[in-house]
Amino acid sequence: MKSLLKNFINGILTIVPIILVIYVIYKTFMFLDSLLGNILRPYLQERYIPGIGLVTTLALITLLGWLSTRFITGSLIKLIDRLLERIPFVKTIYSVIKDTVHSFLGEKKSFSKVALVTLPGTNMKSLGFITAENLAAFHEPLSEHVAVYIPQTFQVAGFTFLIPKDEVDIIDIKPEDAMKFILSGGMTSKKNNFSSQDGSSR
Repeated sequence: MKSLLKNFINGILTIVPIILVIYVIYKTFMFLDSLLGNILRPYLQERYIPGIGLVTTLALITLLGWLSTRFITGSLIKLIDRLLERIPFVKTIYSVIKDTVHSFLGEKKSFSKVALVTLPGTNMKSLGFITAENLAAFHEPLSEHVAVYIPQTFQVAGFTFLIPKDEVDIIDIKPEDAMKFILSGGMTSKKNNFSSQDGSSR
């Protein structure tokens, strides 16, 4: 009976992560494919093949990226950009989305530095990510502070703290490893994910 139970648990440990990954990939694919797929499907009808919407979306994004470097179309895109940044309420949503996208894909990426901070009044440490280092433009008294985003375990929500620079330690850990460590509640450290960073297991 114990052997049967052990095999059952091993089966769960083996198959559940695989099923969940396949499910996430499938749902992501279906979402991206539907962006333009829902428009193309009525025209192509039975000739529509799953994936055409995704390929068309990627091609359109690439085309718009190329057009943004051209003089006429680039100027038009900049005009639309300035217009969106002046419309009340819309400018708030647009700036948040724009800054978030740039933080992940732009030249100066956020989440590229892993920070180790001490919780006030305790000796406990928490891992986070530097999201902004120049806060003077936001509020002058914060010129000596940095913004540190600390995700919550088992979810992508988190908190942003403004912490004095001399109280933040930048540690040599890959951002993706740090994120896995935080989101898993530290369980990934059992697999020696960080051994390659300092040459030793933890």
